[in-house]
Order: sequence, then C-alpha cells, then structure tokens
Amino acid sequence: MIVSHPTGNVNVSAVVSALNEQDLLEMFYTCIVWRPDSRIARFVPAALRSMLERRAKIQLRPDLVRTRPSRELLRNLMVRAGKKHLIANPTHPFSIGGVYRDLDRYVARSLRRYPNARAVYAYEDGALYQFRKAGELGLHRFYDLPIGYWLANRRISIEEAELQPVWKGTLNALADSDAKCALKDQELDLADTVIVPSTFVKSTLEMYPGTKKIIVNPFGAPSNVSVAREITDPDKPLRVLYVGALTQRKGIAYLFDAIEKAGKAVTLTVIGRKVGQSAVLDSYCQQHRWISSLPHSEILGEMRRHDVFVFPSLFEGLALVIGEAISQGLPVITTPNSGGTDILRDGVDGYIVAIRNPEAITQRLLELYQDRALLKQMSDSALERAAELNWQACKDRTVAVVREALGAD
Repeated sequence: MIVSHPTGNVNVSAVVSALNEQDLLEMFYTCIVWRPDSRIARFVPAALRSMLERRAKIQLRPDLVRTRPSRELLRNLMVRAGKKHLIANPTHPFSIGGVYRDLDRYVARSLRRYPNARAVYAYEDGALYQFRKAGELGLHRFYDLPIGYWLANRRISIEEAELQPVWKGTLNALADSDAKCALKDQELDLADTVIVPSTFVKSTLEMYPGTKKIIVNPFGAPSNVSVAREITDPDKPLRVLYVGALTQRKGIAYLFDAIEKAGKAVTLTVIGRKVGQSAVLDSYCQQHRWISSLPHSEILGEMRRHDVFVFPSLFEGLALVIGEAISQGLPVITTPNSGGTDILRDGVDGYIVAIRNPEAITQRLLELYQDRALLKQMSDSALERAAELNWQACKDRTVAVVREALGAD
C-alpha cells in the first residue's frame, strides 16, 4: 500500500500505523514529519516548533516516509505572519488546496518506483492524479472520505444562508466553485473502495450519481481516558463547552440560541477560530468565554473542567472532538449529522437531537442542570464508552478492509 496525506492527523495516523504493523505499508507520503528527538529539533525556534509538533503523530522508519515540505512550510509561515488572505484563493499554489494538489501530483509521478505495490490509499482533494496513474498501473484505489459528500454540504449551506442570513459569511461551502466540486466527483469516479467514518457520510453519498462499495469505519477515542468525576454542585450553573471552528456549518447559531434560552442555568466556553466574517459571531464571542486556540492537552483539560459538551453540527464526517469529550467524562449533546450516532448511545452517554433545534438542546441542558445525579451517571457512562472505542478497533477494521479488497491472506 502507498498512503498519502499532506498533514497526517490522528485518523490518518491510525491508518498508516495499522498498515505498517501488518507489513502492508510500502510508503507514506506527506508534507512534514516532525521527529522531536532529532538532532535539529533543539535548534528550531519555539514558534515554529509548536506548529511542527502537530506533525509528530506519525512516527515511521525513515525509509517508509517521503516528504514534500516546502509549500506546507511556507503556507504555515504566511498564516502565522497574518498573511492568510494572500493565499485564501484555493487555486493559489500555497493555499491548502495547492498543497494537497502538489502532493497528489508528486505521488502520481512516483508510483512507478514501487513494482511491488498493489494499491494506493488517498484522501478527498488529494487523490485525483495518483488515482489516474494507479488506474494505468492496475493498482487498487482506496478513497478515504472523512466528511460528507460535497453536494449535501452545499444544499445544507444554501438552506442555512436563507434561514440564518446573518451567519452566511461563515459558510465556506458557498464559495466552493463548480470546478472544485467536479474534481471531487472525478476522484470518486476513479475510486474502487470508499471508506467513510460514519453512517451519516454514507447517507450523503446517496446524492452521488455513481455506485461505489462503501465501508463505514468509525474513528476511535483517545486512550488517555480521564478518571470518574464527582457530582457537581447543584447550586452552580452547568458548565457547557463547545470546541470547533466557529462556522454555521457546525450549527453555532443554534448553540448560542440554546444557551440564551437556558439563561442563568448555564455558562458557556467556546474554543475555536472564527471562520469568515460575521458581526453576530463577534458579538457572541464577546458575551461568552471565547478562546481562539489551545494546544490539544489544554483542550482536554478544559473538557475536564466542564460538565457538558454541545456540538450541534449540521454537516460533518465523524467529529473527533466527540470521542475526545467522552474520554474526559463529558456527556455530549449533538446531532445525527455530526456522525455521533456511530459512537454515542442516546440517553446513556449523551443525547442525539435533531439539527436546527435549539429548544431540544436547551431541554437537555436543563434536565442535566436540575438532575446532577443523572449528569454523574452519564459522565460515568461516557468514560466507559470511550474505553470501548479505542483506536485499535478502527485499525483492525482498516486492515480487514484492505485484505478483503486485495484478496490478501
């Protein structure tokens, strides 16, 4: 297998490590691999090191990794220099889209180097060129689609722009060109096996005009499961947390509405960067405790200091932050569109509510505010569920899918 992904996040790490552990990995292509124990690590400036440390999730033997660092380094430096607007156009060579396309072309040019390879494994927006070349070479093409089908996203975004016009400026999908979306369809057309993280993503692919073999492989939860919590003080407000990009795609208008309806029964902390432009978003961030960004370890710490996690997303794949929340004993209120139905047990370790329903969120919050014993019970159940949802199960399913597709022993 030849696997590629520009940034290598936690779900990519699970795929790569699973294949490597079973001697199924021929090569992993990415932009940057950070080795914190390397000789040069100590000489890297602290500001740059904080960015690079996020690329330390995947640690392979050097002979199993090929990197393409230049564009991604320059992109990150421009973002940190406040020049993000200069590379906002998705056709810009140093935009995130440009980074994906460059790595994809690099992998495509390299495929002939691996006569023993039998398949490529690539991700949305970074698969087209290597899938074309893989087809010429007779290689199986695995397509990992970590979020719902683009047409479902566009339709939801158009609806939201009409329902919540003051939040329209935060809906990035409205800016996606027809050409960009057509490229996504070309990737799907070329794929032999499509792997998705949730039944929600699979359901959105009903809008895709073709027919594909689709495998649902839910993500795991962090292994650093917290300890059981004590019952919180019933005389104090319920401490509510949201973590994620501040965009209406994630239903934040309904989050703020629900919090307003709950009144003094709750307090809200919001952690995430603003998306686009919205005066009403700026106003809400001033009204509540807002933190634009935190290291991952500190986000887990914030989870331990809160009572409930609310994530009313309208469109996701399977939000990794849900697994992180329950791993810290935080019951989750979310929607089917977050992918949460694949890992949460409604009424046990969280609640599944319909999208665009702030009243339902408020009702659940008030129930937990008034019944701290129920909150404690759900917190304990969340910890139990997180312990069950380890990444090893996700890795095992990945290997099984690959072996079945390739007819391997």
